[in-house]
Amino acid sequence: DANTLKHIKVQWVTMALIAVDFAVWLFTGVVANESASQATIVGLGYIPAVAFNHARLAPALALIPEPLTYITYSFVHSGFWHLAPNMVFLWVFGDNVEDAMGHFRFLIFYLLCAAAGALVHGLVGPTSEAPLVGASGAISGVVTAYVVLHPRVKVWVLVLMRVPLPLPAFVPLLLWIGQQ
Repeated sequence: DANTLKHIKVQWVTMALIAVDFAVWLFTGVVANESASQATIVGLGYIPAVAFNHARLAPALALIPEPLTYITYSFVHSGFWHLAPNMVFLWVFGDNVEDAMGHFRFLIFYLLCAAAGALVHGLVGPTSEAPLVGASGAISGVVTAYVVLHPRVKVWVLVLMRVPLPLPAFVPLLLWIGQQ
């Protein structure tokens, strides 16, 4: 985007969130073996059936108290191509939202968006036993805040993955939000 920072010098929270997401992915997706990776997805992922008391995790898989999974799921990704687009969106749009809110408020906002994403997912399928992982819920909140704060700022979009085209932020971001 063509939107410079006005109130903060460095987007510390945005960079820290990206670093944590990549560190968790490296540990769970690259370093860990397949069974440890799956145990992490189940243990840190948000499982609606567990959240709504329709199912229980095996004690060995209950890595943390269940309410924390409303947040932890957003730091676990199933693969590099699941992680990378989320982090690109966070890098491009998170800095300006952090600039508008300040560091601490942005962190709280991000975590609340993650929790809201899990809750909505759970309400849609409360008996689902499939773990939800990924930062898409939190990123959707950041993107929505960006559209509200900066709807007319130009963002570069690759049309057909080849042609760079500057568009007002609300056009591609509303399409992305709809797709999410």
